[in-house]
Amino acid sequence: MARADRQAAVAEIVESFNDADGAVLTDYRGLTVKELQNLRRSLGENASYAVVKNTLAKIAANEVGISGFDDLLTGPTAIAFIKGDVVEAAKGLRDFAKANPALIIKGGVLDGNILDAKDIAKLADLESREVLLGKLAGAMLASLSQVVYLLNAPLAQAARLAGALQAKAEQDPSILAGGAPQDSTSGSPAAEDEAPAQESPEVTADAATDEAPAAEAETSDEGEATEA
Repeated sequence: MARADRQAAVAEIVESFNDADGAVLTDYRGLTVKELQNLRRSLGENASYAVVKNTLAKIAANEVGISGFDDLLTGPTAIAFIKGDVVEAAKGLRDFAKANPALIIKGGVLDGNILDAKDIAKLADLESREVLLGKLAGAMLASLSQVVYLLNAPLAQAARLAGALQAKAEQDPSILAGGAPQDSTSGSPAAEDEAPAQESPEVTADAATDEAPAAEAETSDEGEATEA
């Protein structure tokens, strides 16, 4: 390969690494051209599958700061560069490998971390991004429902208290005016009704005192009339 072609190939792999959210290295030895085409279609639009030379892939990986690929870059290598849901792409590769045992998953890289074949299998066993987002949304809605309930509970209690006070006020309007309870028959305060009863003994005593001279005067007059 000419030097210019070599540099162009490395630059293309570097660009693929930079644009991808993750990459899975595979050994495609034994797969037919048609099976490779089926594999590319099974990965969908969010992943590209490219056959690479190991020496060029090592150079490209070093340029983007990925180390630890040397053990994985042995034998025929094809890399699935994944954009988007890495879990979904890992599931696609796992399922294809089950149906086509010639495909061997070597490992990969995710967020700068090197993954081996077991790590890729664990990644494929995870739930997809859509399912996780759905569960997260459900958990958030449940939490919001609990918050709304907690906020509404004191308001409901306040409403019940206000209703009780209103019912009490309708029975006794003086509660709202801040006065003493009124007598149900006359409508006047009970304390005012008791006041005349306290004054009645004094009035009775004065009346008795005033009647005494009048009685004595009558007796005196009668005596004078007899003597005459």
